[in-house]
Amino acid sequence: MVSTPASAEQEAADRRFMAAAIRLAQKNSGRTSTNPSVGTLVVRDDGAGPVIVGSGVTAIGGRPHAETEALAEAGELARGATAYVTLEPCAHHGRTPPCANALVSAGIVRVVGAASDPDPRVSGRGYAILRAAGVEVVERVLADEAAERIAGYLVRSLQKRPEVTLKLAVSADGMIGRLGEGQVAITGAVARRQVRLMRAASDAILVGIGTALADDPELTVRLPGLEGRSPARIVLDREARLSPASKLATTARSVPVLAAVGLDADAARKSALEALGVKFLATETYEGRIALPELLEDLAALGMSSLMVEGGAETARNFLDEGLVDRIALFTGPGTVGAGGIVSPLDRNHIPDGFRLVREARFGDDALAEWTKAL
Repeated sequence: MVSTPASAEQEAADRRFMAAAIRLAQKNSGRTSTNPSVGTLVVRDDGAGPVIVGSGVTAIGGRPHAETEALAEAGELARGATAYVTLEPCAHHGRTPPCANALVSAGIVRVVGAASDPDPRVSGRGYAILRAAGVEVVERVLADEAAERIAGYLVRSLQKRPEVTLKLAVSADGMIGRLGEGQVAITGAVARRQVRLMRAASDAILVGIGTALADDPELTVRLPGLEGRSPARIVLDREARLSPASKLATTARSVPVLAAVGLDADAARKSALEALGVKFLATETYEGRIALPELLEDLAALGMSSLMVEGGAETARNFLDEGLVDRIALFTGPGTVGAGGIVSPLDRNHIPDGFRLVREARFGDDALAEWTKAL
C-alpha cells in the first residue's frame, strides 16, 4: 500500500503516540540481553478519538518481543488498528513467526515506525512484509529520539562493540578528584542517585585499576527497588592488582566482576581473586596497556551492548584518544577542588569534534549535560 500524505493532525498524533512508545521502551532498558528494549502501542479510533488498546515492551531477557506483547493485550481490538513501534518489526523466522507477520495476522492496518534496524535479517524487510500485505507504513517518526534510546544495540550491530558512555563528575575548577585522597565528593546526593539510575540501564561499568585501588568503589545501583539492576563491573587490571579485600572483590558473587588482565598477570593474585568469584578477561596489550578496541569486541561477543566508563582520568583519556566514546555524560558541581586536583580530560567548553549536545538537566545544585556522536 502506498502511504497518502498525512494531515497535520495525524502527524501530531503519530508523534505523540510514538513519544509514549519510546518512554515505554525505557522500562526494560539494560535487561533485554542482546535484543534492544522496544516499545509498541496498539491504537484504534472508533470515531471518538484514538485510544490505546494494547501496549508492550521487550520482555526481560529479550523475548517475547514488544509487538507480541502489545497484540496479546489488544486481542480482537487490534483488527483495524494502528501499531506504533520504536524499531522496525523483525522479519526473520526463529521458533516464532516474525513480528511483521504477527502484525499482519492480527489485522493491523497501519504501522508507524521510528528507528530502522541495521540487522541485515530485518533492515527494510519488516516494512516490506507489511506493505506486501496491504498495511500502510509510515517510517522514521521520531527516528533520532528512538535510535538514541537503543544506541547500544545499534552500535553493537554496526561496529561490533558496545556503546560507550563516558561519565565524568567535574568540579567548578575543572577537577575530577584530588591526588592521594580517594573518592572526593564533586556532586551531591541527587546527582549521585541519577548516576545509579544510569548504571541500572547499562550492561556493564568500567574503571581503571588506579580508580579501583584509590577509591575502593562498589559501582552498584543501590536504589530502593532497583538493587537487582546492578550491571557487571569491569576493571582494567593488566597485572591483577585488585585487592581481595576490596568492595569489588568481596561482592563479586552477588554482582559480577570481570578483571581485564594481561598474559603476564601474577598467577597467585589471580587465584586469590578467583576464589572470591572474580572472573577474568584475557586481553591483548599495546604499548604497555590493555588494547581497548579488542577488549570491546570481546565484551560485545559476551552480549554486552552498553558500557559506562566511570574512571579515572587516564582511562577516560585512553577511551577518548582511541575514538571509542559514543556518549559523554558530564556532571558539573558548584564546588572547587583546588591544589592537588586531578584535571578532567574534558569539560563542557572542550568537547571533542563530532559530538552534539542532546540533553541538559539539573539535579540539586549540580548540572548534567549529555553529548552523543552520530552512529
